[in-house]
Amino acid sequence: MNFKTIEWRDDKVFMIDQRRLPLEEVYVECSDYKQVADAIKTMVIRGAPAIGVAAAMGVALGALGIDAKDFPTFQKKMDHVCEVLMATRPTAVNLRWGLERMKKKLQALSKESITAIKENLKKEAIAVYEEDIIANRKMGNFGQSLLKSNDTILTHCNAGALATAGWGTALGVIYSAQEQGKKIKVFADETRPFLQGARLTAWELAKNGVHVTLIADNMAATVMKKKKIQAVIVGADRIAANGDVANKIGTYNVALLAREHDVPFYVAAPLSTIDLNCPTGEQIPIEERDPSEVTHFYRQKIAPDGIDVFNPAFDVTPHTLVTAIITEKGVVKAPYLESLRKLF
Repeated sequence: MNFKTIEWRDDKVFMIDQRRLPLEEVYVECSDYKQVADAIKTMVIRGAPAIGVAAAMGVALGALGIDAKDFPTFQKKMDHVCEVLMATRPTAVNLRWGLERMKKKLQALSKESITAIKENLKKEAIAVYEEDIIANRKMGNFGQSLLKSNDTILTHCNAGALATAGWGTALGVIYSAQEQGKKIKVFADETRPFLQGARLTAWELAKNGVHVTLIADNMAATVMKKKKIQAVIVGADRIAANGDVANKIGTYNVALLAREHDVPFYVAAPLSTIDLNCPTGEQIPIEERDPSEVTHFYRQKIAPDGIDVFNPAFDVTPHTLVTAIITEKGVVKAPYLESLRKLF
């Protein structure tokens, strides 16, 4: 990768500011957990795996900033840190996963000195980061076997290195196929209203030498009908136990079109995105974002005053539309109630 999405350096967290791409490549420096929480909430960093890594690093930063002489006092302050981070965004389960992992580590360290606890929480956060990259690499290697040389892939939103600690989920499959010598092209839809496809995916693919064609969201049916697409690969923010997939708004549309045009629809996501405690997609909380994301385009108003706006950040694609789910433990297919549980 020619950039770093998130990095722990000198007891600070550095993130590429994804709000300012592709016009500016600027990095945000976070020196405390509140700044990490704000970065997650305002979408400086986004993408489910990346949010999980950021949450873990936020906990570690919070720990470093706590002044406490005994474990009960330290734990109480850490609970507040985790509450602040947990309140940032509701849909991506990786956020909760990252926090729960750090809480579990904290409990295991309860007999250690406060200094040792802080150091070990920092090490755990870095481990979360490193393990995410390893998982993405494994995912890419499994997923690339589904692709043939000269295939053209349609992707929605951004599920690349920008959405993870590095390499990526959906785009990681493409990078791995390219590493194997396969010639892969990508159609990236713009992904309104936040334009992650136009701003992030197109930028990332071009930066990493992958041929990319940008289309508006409403062009997906046309390119499928013209037989320009051999597969759809998307990421996920949460996968329910039955295989229903919550991902960026508009994913459901693409899945329906893929089914209509007999194009395989693949989801690439790490195990940390699979929520076996969530029976179906009906139970996944869907974040609703600021109306200005719809009424404005790069801060330029494009809609009349006083109108109502509906702006859900995610939708749920039923498992019946998902051809396969690509994970770091392999590719699984329906029935997902069985195949997903076996991964654990």
